[in-house]
Amino acid sequence: MPFSLPFGKAYPVMIRRFTFLTVPALLAACVPADDADEPEASSMPDTPVPPDVPGAEQTSVPSGGARQVAERTDLFLFEYSYPQAAGETEGLAQWLDRRLERKRNALAERAEEGRSEARDNGFPFNSYSSETAWEVVADLPDWLSLSADLSSYSGGAHPNYGFDAIVWNKQEETAMEPIAFFTSAQALDDALGPQLCEALNAQRAERRGQPVEEDSDDPFEACVKPDETNVLLGSTNGETFNRIGIQIAPYIAGPYAEGSYEFTFPITPDLLDVVREEFRTAFAAD
Repeated sequence: MPFSLPFGKAYPVMIRRFTFLTVPALLAACVPADDADEPEASSMPDTPVPPDVPGAEQTSVPSGGARQVAERTDLFLFEYSYPQAAGETEGLAQWLDRRLERKRNALAERAEEGRSEARDNGFPFNSYSSETAWEVVADLPDWLSLSADLSSYSGGAHPNYGFDAIVWNKQEETAMEPIAFFTSAQALDDALGPQLCEALNAQRAERRGQPVEEDSDDPFEACVKPDETNVLLGSTNGETFNRIGIQIAPYIAGPYAEGSYEFTFPITPDLLDVVREEFRTAFAAD
């Protein structure tokens, strides 16, 4: 389900469900048009149409600049959407469409392989799925911050879900990882880590009915660094980034059954100090 982090609130807030499960966010200054996390990228038209598959039901619903694609076959269910603001931002719709095509094709390939393996081993095949829903976090004069809810199923006891995020530079028409706005992952952890750990442990204690044990060697009781999460940049004033969001997928801070953790923090002077100098004007301490 799409969501919007409550960046208007100045205290940590937990919602529902960055990266996929145990995969941490990439620390990269810029994500090129062919995507650092998807090296199999290939050239394609600006508005791709998934190839026909026997038995497929396809829908693509444009609404202004928005796009919503759904395709169901005997092998898989594929859903992908992005909002109007993204579709109307120069270059961004094409960037998102390229990801759409690669995700759809990768899903089809994995599902075909999965069905073949099931047949070879004599067990039932359950159709695969992939869902991506992009939403606007903040729309500033020079930047568009986006988050995505991700979910997938490729066999097993339950589906997987997680998050993704980019910040689109409207002037240069490039995508950046939110964490790349900061001088380093360590600097961000130094500035935000203690506050994040305190908020996380409070939520853990509430969900588990008991406090986190100090000096525990249980990885599900350890502090989580920002670069192990999905970092979002948000705004309450529409002019500058003055909120930072943290999304922690299952298996990072706790077991799958415990769900995800999400928090929103104000940009403080300490956080502002670790923003890279060339991006400092895009931020403001709250």
